[in-house]
Amino acid sequence: MNKPHIVILGAGYGGMMTASKLQKTMHMNEAEITLVNKNDYHYQATWLHENAAGTLHPDRTKIKIKDVINSRKINIVLDEVISIKPEEKTVKLSNTELKYDVLVIGLGFESATFGIPGLEEHALMINNINSARLVREHLDFNFANYHNEAEKNDARLNIVVGGGGFTGIEFAGELINRIPELCAEYDIEKTQVRVIVVEGAPTILPGFDEELVEYAVNSLSARGVEFINGAMLKECKEDSIVYEKDGKITEIPTMTTVWAAGVKANSIVEQSGFATNRGKVEVRKDMRTPDYDDVFVIGDCALIMNEQTGRPFPPTAQIAIQQSGTVAHNVRAAVRGEQLQSFEPNLLGTIASLGHDDAIAEVLGRKLFGWKATVMKKMSDNRYLLKLGGIGLLMKKGKFNIFY
Repeated sequence: MNKPHIVILGAGYGGMMTASKLQKTMHMNEAEITLVNKNDYHYQATWLHENAAGTLHPDRTKIKIKDVINSRKINIVLDEVISIKPEEKTVKLSNTELKYDVLVIGLGFESATFGIPGLEEHALMINNINSARLVREHLDFNFANYHNEAEKNDARLNIVVGGGGFTGIEFAGELINRIPELCAEYDIEKTQVRVIVVEGAPTILPGFDEELVEYAVNSLSARGVEFINGAMLKECKEDSIVYEKDGKITEIPTMTTVWAAGVKANSIVEQSGFATNRGKVEVRKDMRTPDYDDVFVIGDCALIMNEQTGRPFPPTAQIAIQQSGTVAHNVRAAVRGEQLQSFEPNLLGTIASLGHDDAIAEVLGRKLFGWKATVMKKMSDNRYLLKLGGIGLLMKKGKFNIFY
């Protein structure tokens, strides 16, 4: 009798943690398990803004899959997912096809540009290791070229961040800390450089506690970040952006626009015919799709409604990691013919970095500012590493200096 085949798509927070839990709790003779990922590494997505700003090397963010997943227990397939055929229980990859008995979809997110002209062509994104590296290299290129042109172009030194949510603000905080280093390296006056955050809402970090938002604005403003709130980006050009505020159209010359104002679930999910809500699968309590009992969805591709607020839970790393416990249990239960569990989110708090030595946090109802929030942020990151790969991974990749 053939063993059931469990296929996990994506080695993000949800997929990686699910695979890690299954290799610890399932016997090799119970099922064949395959983890599919485009690259041979997992990465800390919550550190990408540091890679993009150039304050953290990408190698620190990457975690080799083989350092966590035992290839004798789980097949690691390095390939790109093209489509899913749930009716045929088949996943089409670039180089092959896989048949599954149980499928876990954790394919992550892609940027949402909302049809704004020029964004896809001219804006940079912080989606993964490679796109973050491109942002850093683009910044270095523009600073290096400023003095190498016959006519100085200030657009090279104007950096626009589209979106004042978590990613945009965390990137702005890291970047403004690096500006003095860039200026010293390329002989540029710091006052010539502008870092501008354009946000559509009346304030940055919408939904965050007002006192914490005020602290963030004051901290970043003191270091030179400019905020244009209540402004809608109308167009992104090669050398400028156009926005509208209070009915007035304004154009800012810039050769660096970093778009951080929206993400959506990987489009493969919707294209594969699953029932979706705004591109995401509104999963059942047990994390299965509404229309297939053998398909689980986790992380950015899953939509879970908060019954108290009537709004979806945000697709954070915290939620994805928690979901992995339920998904791993239910995959195991499905193979063994046992009862499935319901997922119950347990939001412990929210932390936003404002640079390597500053942050804001709301943890278990308590507000934290400055270095205390920074300590909490790094403790949270280190806790994940410990859960994923034990003390060895923590010592190899953890952050222990709050000022680094």
